[in-house]
Amino acid sequence: MILCLDAGNSRLKCGLFDGSGWRMQGALDYQAFDDLVAELPQMPARIVACNVAGEPMRLRIEALAGSLGIALDWLTSCAAACGVSNGYDKPAQLGADRWAALIAARALQAGPSVVVMAGTATTIDALDGNGVFRGGLILPGLSLMRAALAGNTADLPYADGHYKSLPTNTDDAIVSGALHATLGAIARIHQTLGADAVCLLSGGAAPALAPQLDLPHRLTDNLVLEGLARYSQTV
Repeated sequence: MILCLDAGNSRLKCGLFDGSGWRMQGALDYQAFDDLVAELPQMPARIVACNVAGEPMRLRIEALAGSLGIALDWLTSCAAACGVSNGYDKPAQLGADRWAALIAARALQAGPSVVVMAGTATTIDALDGNGVFRGGLILPGLSLMRAALAGNTADLPYADGHYKSLPTNTDDAIVSGALHATLGAIARIHQTLGADAVCLLSGGAAPALAPQLDLPHRLTDNLVLEGLARYSQTV
């Protein structure tokens, strides 16, 4: 049994993988990290993890593995893994969560794909039909865009509006502007791969994007955990 841990910007996502499927998946606020083991239906034999939450979280995960007396494998970006070639200028600088999501996309989608992770930040990555990561974008997530306007302008609120193609009030204009900006960025990356590319959407904001995305797409829960599970079979 393998405990997969995705330490993201805002939360810790976890999954217990038995080699062929998931026994459980969930998410914890970092304040509840110490409750993680109690939430598991079975003790793992090892941990496979990726971390973009900084050094303190890396140390906490290492301490957890030590307290359980089990091996810990870190997924970090490299030149190639699990059928994916890394086209970043410096492959090691690609975020480990993006690398895990690309590994998952290669396993889940036979042809080219646009890999979108919509969380605190939104990443939009191009994976061609040969498994080559060709590059991608990082932009503020939908909530972060709204917070930036509220925090850096005198009169704009933290908007609680709805998507409209042509908004006629301020809250809708802000919410729709963030969605339009993100949808447009996805479309621009999709154009680089061709019409047969499928967008894989994951992350907390993915359900807000999907209904407005006029491109082939599928919602995929926890792409990073899926990538960690695939990687766990190779180490």
